[in-house]
Amino acid sequence: MKKRYQSPINYRLREIPIKQIKVWKDAQARRLDREGIAELARSIKNEGLQNPPMVQKESKNSYLLMSGQRRLAALKRLGAKKIPVLLLTQSTKYDLDNAKAASVIENLHRTKMNTKDMTSACVFLTDSVGKKKAAQSLGISQQTLKKYLGFAAVPDRLKEYVPKQLSRDDVTKLYQIIPNVSKAVRIAEKIVSFDQRLRRQYLRNLARSPKSSHVKILKNTKEGLLQQKVILNLNKGNARKLQRLAVKNDMEVTGMAEKIISGYLIRR
Repeated sequence: MKKRYQSPINYRLREIPIKQIKVWKDAQARRLDREGIAELARSIKNEGLQNPPMVQKESKNSYLLMSGQRRLAALKRLGAKKIPVLLLTQSTKYDLDNAKAASVIENLHRTKMNTKDMTSACVFLTDSVGKKKAAQSLGISQQTLKKYLGFAAVPDRLKEYVPKQLSRDDVTKLYQIIPNVSKAVRIAEKIVSFDQRLRRQYLRNLARSPKSSHVKILKNTKEGLLQQKVILNLNKGNARKLQRLAVKNDMEVTGMAEKIISGYLIRR
């Protein structure tokens, strides 16, 4: 991933009450494992705090945590009342939205994030700074961002179809293929009457050719679907003949019917 916030950072060392440090409630590092924090707390207790957390001033007695959530959690575990911090100077502090984003970005780049954590970060950053800036901050395309966001990225106009008319998966795929909301809604209106199998194949074909017309995609979809299960209604005479053939060949009736139809199609 490409790091976003790389401008020169100036700070000064300060000691402040730990209770004055505010952690973004949705920040990624809230999912810190207890064992890891306990181990870090033991290390700080034995060796001291080697790298203080970084903060920026929010108000008179409030500081925003920019990096070091694990260290902060470990210090709280040790019962610290005041802790040393690196306080960003006025010239390098972030605006409110970028402060939220930077707090998450720092944790993303601290360790390799799994898909679930990356998804949570994408949701948080999108809510904080918007899709375009979130994608830029993470060094990914907006299309990749939408894949991570999944159903969370789907506009409300499409979410209205769930669950009565379309599934969450349907509208998520549709929006990922067609980011234009109005066009996606028009397509949704057309596919709500499809059975699940037809709808699934339609979305696959739409992904392959998103600029094609609905009529063309539907035609290709129907032609591509094989009707492998066929229900036959036989009159009594033919039903008796099929039954006799099945007994004669020691087969089930359905198996006998399949053999007859297959043989006929081969000869054709």
